Amino acid sequence: MRLTLQEILHIPGAIKPFQFSLDLSALDFFGSKPLAQPIQVAGQVKNQAGVLTLTGEANTTLSLFCDRCLRPIETPLCIPASFLLAEHLENAENDEILLLENGALDLDDLFTTVVVLGMDSKHLCSEDCKGLCPKCGANLNTESCTCKPDLDPRFAALAQLLDIDE
Repeated sequence: MRLTLQEILHIPGAIKPFQFSLDLSALDFFGSKPLAQPIQVAGQVKNQAGVLTLTGEANTTLSLFCDRCLRPIETPLCIPASFLLAEHLENAENDEILLLENGALDLDDLFTTVVVLGMDSKHLCSEDCKGLCPKCGANLNTESCTCKPDLDPRFAALAQLLDIDE
């Protein structure tokens, strides 16, 4: 969605609201597509004494798998966004200010970046998730594992002594 801001560029106090739905269901993250549901984006651009500020929020529900036990989970995602906008920059090295192209801003690209960078890198079904047994693959949240712990090779000789006594 392109948001044209020509009508508020030179009017202090002017506000231009926006609201749209963003479809990122095709984005692939390591073989999964967590953004299956549309992202609802809403916000406004305000001219405050000649400075354009964009504030908004992206909301959706992520469809993921727990990183420890691989159980499917759905997690709400709400990401606030705030940017300064300008028609031209005197200092081209300022990365904090977004440049308008012919008085307009591409909100799809902007909020795609906001959502992708705002996603957590680790997703858990619960904070105390025990995960899977690395040997047998049992889900330690629902069942106990019968695997015996690996013996440290430095203690192998001591283990042999214990086996002889039994």
